[in-house]
Amino acid sequence: MQKSLSALSAEKYQEQIRKALQYPLAQFVDFYFETKPTVLAEQRKRSICTRFLLPTREAGSMDFSSKWSGLPAAPSLKHLTQTGFGVPKDKQHAAVQELVKAHIESFNEAVTDGLCRVVEAIPPLEFMCKGDRISLAFVEATIQTPTVAKGAICKDLRVFPAECRGRRCTYRGKLVADISWSVNGMPKGILKQSLGQVPIMVKSKLCNLYSLSPKELVEHHEEAEEMGGYFIVNGIEKVIRMLIMPRRNFPIALTRSKFKSRGQGYTEYGISMRCVRDDHSAINMNLHYLDNGTVMLNFIYNKELFFLPLGFALKALVDFSDYQIYQELIKGKEENSFYKSCVSEMLRLVMEEGCTTRGKVLNYLGQRFRVKLYLPEWYTNEQCAKYLLDECLCIHLKSDVEKFYMLCLMTRKLFAFAKEECQEENADSLMCQEVLTPGQLYLMFLKEKMAGWLVSVKLALDKKIQKGGGLNTENLSKIFNLGTDLTKAFEYLLATGKLISKTGLGMLQNSGMCVVADKLNFIRYLSHFRCVHRGAVFAKMRTTTVRKLLPESWGFLCPVHTPDGEPCGLMNHMTAQCEIVTSVYPTTTLQALLCSLGVTPVDATPGQPYSTCYPVVLDGAVIGWVEKDLAPSLVESLRRFKVLGEKKIPPWTEIVLVPQTGKASMYPGLYLFTTSCRMMRPVRNLALGKEELIGTFEQLYLNVGIFEGDIQQGVTTHQELFPHSMLSVVASFIPYSDHNQSPRNMYQCQMGKQTMGFPLHSYQDRSDNKLYRLQTPQSPLVRPTMYDHYNMDNYPIGTNAVVAVISYTGYDMEDAMIVNKSSWERGFAHGSVYKTEIIDLSEKVKGQDGVVFGTKPGDPKVGDRLDVDGLPPIGTVLNYGDPFYSYINLNTGQSFVTSFKSQESCVVDNIKVCSNDVGTGRFKRICITMRVPRNPTIGDKFASRHGQKGILSRLWPAEDMPFTESGMTPDILFNPHGFPSRMTIGMLIESMAGKSAALHGLCHDATPFTFSEESSALEHFGDMLKAAGYNYYGTERLYSGLSGLELEADIFIGVVYYQRLRHMVSDKFQVRTTGARDKVTNQPVGGRNVQGGIRFGEMERDALLAHGTSFLLHDRLFNCSDRSVAQVCMNCGSLLSPLLEKPPPHWSATRHRKTICLLCKKSDSIETVSVPYVFRYFVAELAAMNIKIKLDVK
Repeated sequence: MQKSLSALSAEKYQEQIRKALQYPLAQFVDFYFETKPTVLAEQRKRSICTRFLLPTREAGSMDFSSKWSGLPAAPSLKHLTQTGFGVPKDKQHAAVQELVKAHIESFNEAVTDGLCRVVEAIPPLEFMCKGDRISLAFVEATIQTPTVAKGAICKDLRVFPAECRGRRCTYRGKLVADISWSVNGMPKGILKQSLGQVPIMVKSKLCNLYSLSPKELVEHHEEAEEMGGYFIVNGIEKVIRMLIMPRRNFPIALTRSKFKSRGQGYTEYGISMRCVRDDHSAINMNLHYLDNGTVMLNFIYNKELFFLPLGFALKALVDFSDYQIYQELIKGKEENSFYKSCVSEMLRLVMEEGCTTRGKVLNYLGQRFRVKLYLPEWYTNEQCAKYLLDECLCIHLKSDVEKFYMLCLMTRKLFAFAKEECQEENADSLMCQEVLTPGQLYLMFLKEKMAGWLVSVKLALDKKIQKGGGLNTENLSKIFNLGTDLTKAFEYLLATGKLISKTGLGMLQNSGMCVVADKLNFIRYLSHFRCVHRGAVFAKMRTTTVRKLLPESWGFLCPVHTPDGEPCGLMNHMTAQCEIVTSVYPTTTLQALLCSLGVTPVDATPGQPYSTCYPVVLDGAVIGWVEKDLAPSLVESLRRFKVLGEKKIPPWTEIVLVPQTGKASMYPGLYLFTTSCRMMRPVRNLALGKEELIGTFEQLYLNVGIFEGDIQQGVTTHQELFPHSMLSVVASFIPYSDHNQSPRNMYQCQMGKQTMGFPLHSYQDRSDNKLYRLQTPQSPLVRPTMYDHYNMDNYPIGTNAVVAVISYTGYDMEDAMIVNKSSWERGFAHGSVYKTEIIDLSEKVKGQDGVVFGTKPGDPKVGDRLDVDGLPPIGTVLNYGDPFYSYINLNTGQSFVTSFKSQESCVVDNIKVCSNDVGTGRFKRICITMRVPRNPTIGDKFASRHGQKGILSRLWPAEDMPFTESGMTPDILFNPHGFPSRMTIGMLIESMAGKSAALHGLCHDATPFTFSEESSALEHFGDMLKAAGYNYYGTERLYSGLSGLELEADIFIGVVYYQRLRHMVSDKFQVRTTGARDKVTNQPVGGRNVQGGIRFGEMERDALLAHGTSFLLHDRLFNCSDRSVAQVCMNCGSLLSPLLEKPPPHWSATRHRKTICLLCKKSDSIETVSVPYVFRYFVAELAAMNIKIKLDVK
């Protein structure tokens, strides 16, 4: 609609409306436009040009070659009206596929280049065996696409995801490695070995669906718009969660009071750095400031914490004299006598230990750390120390000299921080964070398990040698088969989300790594892929600082889309434009380019003193120094090359110049980042007129305007692509969200994910445990442009309803709503639930071989309810107690019929016959999908798209509903008290917009920030309603359905898109008369599934006591619970001793047996009492502990 108002002239608009209307109302429109031209057109032309980048004079000169420039200018109903409906397109919709880009691309990176890097990085395993040195090393490894196991019976060797879902198995491919082995340094050959099966991500390069067209995807029983990005484990779709991690290779200044407890003299100041290699293996390293002015380095190796004085580390890394090390450390602080004395003190400590040369230091370190490194005994101390430096210190850097310069920079920063010359960096701020992508976790885990496989082979080899076997290729290949394969480990990680790791992979948590990608509806499904979690550790923290919404996250994390309650602020969602860098690019050319642009190399001296220079750090390596005056122009040149794609600078480079301010601000320097896993987002570079990707750290030092009016000459360098770029995908589906109170938008983000909608098109091919389906979905008349951008009409989530805001009868108090019974009968919000049950006879009847599905001819239990194959015919209605399926034992000819257990009747929707993975399974495993009709009933939950939730309180007959002058009755009556305190003005605007859309046959744009104080929504839609002959304010005169009299007040009535939520009374009600009891306590069991009772607890008891209803209390807690009759001895007060006498012999005439107390040997002192059964149990338990209970019975 807005495109019509801004970009088209009034005449064209009239023509468009005439075509759309084709009824006499068109004359109103003519009259309206003759008297009042489109005032809005000029006013809003500018803002729309900047927002949607329409080719007008101002925006036309810019060249936008990006996916975001093609955003639809206004929504349209083309999906409903275009021809060729139901025919798959040639290509998948790019915008939807972009949502899972980070998952798929990171996995592709991991299984191609990443796997090669892992193979190089795994050190050879060396050990002694019968006096020989044996070495095992990986040469190459490949992961194959999922195929059928050897010896299987099949037509096509490839396995597709749909089969794995149906058969409840894992979608996986074989990991094959080439292993070289040598004896005493003599290569003996290379063996090819399978290391097990690893899960494959759907739609990745290794998946059999990779690059298939929508038509081919449908042939393979998938969605035409299948996104992928998940794994299938035991038939369930699992997503590896994206976690927030500290930014790699960047030293962060922290204060932590717990640092003081690390030892004597430790202060709260520290510098922390998470070093990450190319193969993504990570290690956390800290520098601590001690109160005597020295520095302690600490790192974690195999989950153990080690400390090392900094002087030893520096001396061990380079063969420099003490004076050279001293000179490097004091750069930029030449005048600071305290600092200089501290540096001298650190170097003196090393001298005192007698470590004068590098060799001596290495020997000293190797001797001390050797015991924890578990290296072969023939390694010298120096080799051990070098291994330690390689594996634990600044592991992201290749050479020792680079590590030395980095540690010197960190030391200078630590002293500046401890003396309050620079500020602390906030570890919770997005500038110091990156994302752990699924591919990265997969690769780290794969590396550790492959190294573990080598160790398991060594253990198997030791056992074999002890038994007396020789070492040759044949024996070795047999031993390789004894190594622990990776199949179980990977499946456990993905199935449970728990990480079992020896080293901990440099992570803070070991659980909650995976979530189920449930297809409740499409919105919920896609939000799994855009979610980033702070980590399980922070959920247990008592502080709220971690959860705060910081301004640094603008444009990267959505301020609205976070759950309320426990995970609030920890589980965030990325904005629609935010991307995660997944590609890696060699940075060797960058160093030469920087030097040519005026950077002084690290080992040379700049023209000005170090205190007026910035250190230049590229991906955690100190490159050199740049003078203060030269830095801004250097940054400008780099940014130009980055945007224009020149000089081989990748577009995802982050260029951050932290300036010297003369105050204690952030530690100055020029930082460049090109690594993967960082969050980036596109903005418009005003100087170059092109889009530029900016990072989270970079954004702090840029000035980004939003609207055209915000741009200040010479200050603003960038502009947002559109005002709603700060919203996530789900939040951008809320119409007019800028007119709502913020918490309501948060509620809608949650409720949008619980809507009963249309999650997929392939219902017949799916066998999910539970699927919801809305029978009569509609396309909303009022919607934001992002709705069309993501083709959401393919997966609609609600219905357009005529809503009157009126307090009618008392059935709409407190968020209840009345629904028109006739609308309900016509199918309003009708839906059904698909439930699937897998029946596996090999598990059900264990140990019996010849059992298959089938019926015995003429079996009276079955009648004509089941087919010959023992299964119900499709379309049968199943009620409680009906025959469900029947199986027959071929050996004995006996048949068994199982009846249907559910109380809710349902229809058999489809039945699939499953086999096993090898294709040899007989007719033993089936998958029955049942359809449970769930039409709205009283107590079902509904919500508009503005967080206004309510339950259906009454289906009101249409003849008693209020009606308009034209005889129209509303579908829903909404209580007016829902508006004042909640301030959801967006819903009022939507109501007017929906009404005008229905009248004019249009579809309105509800994108936030479209309307403003100058051009208000009320005027715009009021004029449109007036043009259609309706009241300007969206109200109408209504007549009472009961008396037929005109109601005194004007009633606000319009069209609002309503969602039906999955919370239904049928799933929640719990009722019990009699039923199962607990075996131990004899009290009724709890839980809805087992027909249990509801606990009448301590507080409920207090309420009844307060009311004085003692009989009711006695009835609840005693008669209806575990009343039992027991014998008690009045004499000794024992509950346990009264027992029946032994039965008399068969020839005796006495038939009556007495109860006798075993302690008193009397029968006349025994009385019968009623006590709770659990009390008798308690007495028996105490007796077992030798405690006697004596009852005083009156």
